[in-house]
Amino acid sequence: MNRNRISPLLCTLLLSISALGWQGCSDKSAETGDLPILGERQLVQREVDGQQVTDTVYHRIPDFAFINQDSQVVTSLTVQDKVYVTDFFFTTCPTICPKMKSQMLRVYEEFKDEPRLMLLSHTIDPKHDTVAVLRDYADRLQVSSDKWHFVTGEKDSIYSIAMQYMVTALEDEEEPGGFVHSGAFVLVDQNRHVRGIYDGTDPAQVDRLIRDIPALLPKKKKKKDADKN
Repeated sequence: MNRNRISPLLCTLLLSISALGWQGCSDKSAETGDLPILGERQLVQREVDGQQVTDTVYHRIPDFAFINQDSQVVTSLTVQDKVYVTDFFFTTCPTICPKMKSQMLRVYEEFKDEPRLMLLSHTIDPKHDTVAVLRDYADRLQVSSDKWHFVTGEKDSIYSIAMQYMVTALEDEEEPGGFVHSGAFVLVDQNRHVRGIYDGTDPAQVDRLIRDIPALLPKKKKKKDADKN
């Protein structure tokens, strides 16, 4: 095995192991209605009324800008104040992508009438997956672009943001289709904190994702309380 091939495959393995470990925490936390915040964190000190206070700064998905299947710009403002599920794929993928999309369709159908949730799928093959190709792909799935964005952009930007989501997206000419990527679905909250990583090819893991999503959605006010306001 040559050295160039070891790196992406090792990276995929390590991320998969990490995701399983994080998901174990998520399972336990979901029972109490509280999902963990995943990723690196920093302790930052500040002074309040003459006293030193330590704050925890959690990993946060940085600002981004991509183009969706309707040629519309999708940015971090698009998902502002929303929970979203994201993944990485390519339309000519001969391996796990069809399984992933059938499972993401389950999430779409479950929450298609929930305006506080969005889906965001990034192509890792922007050379082939043009806006027109993504439009055709979305049409064949019969999904609404208001709910589910299929996005493209600069390759480096896509691969860079995949790392922020703690998943793999790499070119590898020796892999089927020419790419190696994670099959993960990543659950992100309204503050762009990663709250769960799930195997998007495993129906049981997607079941867990569907159960976890409501924990991040604000509780709707009861009608009596809404009338008082």
